[in-house]
Amino acid sequence: MPSFDSIRRRAALRKGGDQLLAGLLPKPLARQQLAELGDDRFLAEMTRRIFCSGFNWSVIEKKWPGFEAAFLGFAPRRLLSQPPEFWDALVSDTRIVRNGQKIMAVARNAQFIADIATEHGGFGRFLAYWPSTDQIGLLELLGRRGSRLGGNTGQYFLRYIGWDGFILSPDVAACLRDAGLEIAAWPSSKRDLRRVQDQFNAWAAETGLPLVHLSRICAMSIGENIPVETLRAYQGE
Repeated sequence: MPSFDSIRRRAALRKGGDQLLAGLLPKPLARQQLAELGDDRFLAEMTRRIFCSGFNWSVIEKKWPGFEAAFLGFAPRRLLSQPPEFWDALVSDTRIVRNGQKIMAVARNAQFIADIATEHGGFGRFLAYWPSTDQIGLLELLGRRGSRLGGNTGQYFLRYIGWDGFILSPDVAACLRDAGLEIAAWPSSKRDLRRVQDQFNAWAAETGLPLVHLSRICAMSIGENIPVETLRAYQGE
């Protein structure tokens, strides 16, 4: 496998230089910051990513204040105390996107977060002490114990909540394959995911960079060269 520096240099050339590239790299939260986040924020971000999946993200963002109100600020234990009528009413609530399966995923994920919080003293503490070197193990747990958190949804949840990990987007997979990693074009098997994890771990050891930076640089090194201004707008800057 080539040195990661060759990938970084290619991404910098495409984005107009090292400084502009650095400005496009998200910053993961420190372990203590993650541990101190309230359980409601984890449920909110899970819900946002679930509703964004297969839907126009801008519509979800515009309606998000309505989501916060309809789901009672996403306080897991408060939601778990609601009667069935509460959840039935949400299916016709115009403040949110009325998808019954995704609405019920909120209820199941409220229970998931409450259970993990009981086991670990808070969902944030659980995430803070899970090592980035085993992201695939964390994704497996999210998919098994959570609801609708498998695949890319779980990866986007971790990215947007501030956990240090990779997103295995088509461009990232293409970057890895271009570097010589033997994985499928759409890697999803346990074997391929392990190879992806091992390669990111190796690059992290080589460069000292967090996985979120390695993943983002990979994505910007290949495929469509999206303008810097568009990427900044996408990141909410």
